[in-house]
Amino acid sequence: MAALSSLLADVRACAICAEHLPHGPRPVLQLHPSGRILIAAQAPGRRVHDTGIPFNDPSGDRLRSWMGISREVFYDARRLAIVPMGFCFPGTGKSGDLPPRPECAPAWRAPLLARLRHLRLTLVIGQYAQAWHLPNEGASLTEVVQGWRRHWPAMLPLPHPSPRNNLWFKRNPWFETEIVPMLRERVAEVLA
Repeated sequence: MAALSSLLADVRACAICAEHLPHGPRPVLQLHPSGRILIAAQAPGRRVHDTGIPFNDPSGDRLRSWMGISREVFYDARRLAIVPMGFCFPGTGKSGDLPPRPECAPAWRAPLLARLRHLRLTLVIGQYAQAWHLPNEGASLTEVVQGWRRHWPAMLPLPHPSPRNNLWFKRNPWFETEIVPMLRERVAEVLA
């Protein structure tokens, strides 16, 4: 556990891409070796940057609803690990947040994920996490999510739960009717 504490301290002090972060570095993640569910997302948004709490925004509300769990369970690091592709808010672009900084995942992802020895479910959220965890799975996020059965029950690709994706959810009603109930059932099973 001392080695993990040291690693997490190093991650939280990381500034490798500070010159590219308009709001400065503030790495946000959650990890404990007993975590059974990994949330592999993209990068913190502005509200998460401000609070230092992962998924402390409308995206987190929707994700917790999909999973069928409370905030208390969600923020219990002994149950859930939250390790995004980029740990710091990358800033805002023309159509939303910028992509995760490319320096972060190669520097930290392998040593962090190696600590998760009790992992039973990985939620791969959004195109950047899917490109890392599920390379060559499809030409679009929709294709990757539609192919969810190939990875079930150990891994589940998901669209980002952001309100910015409401049009995607309207165009793909099968997601809420087919995948969300399976996700809730699997989360309950893994956390039981």
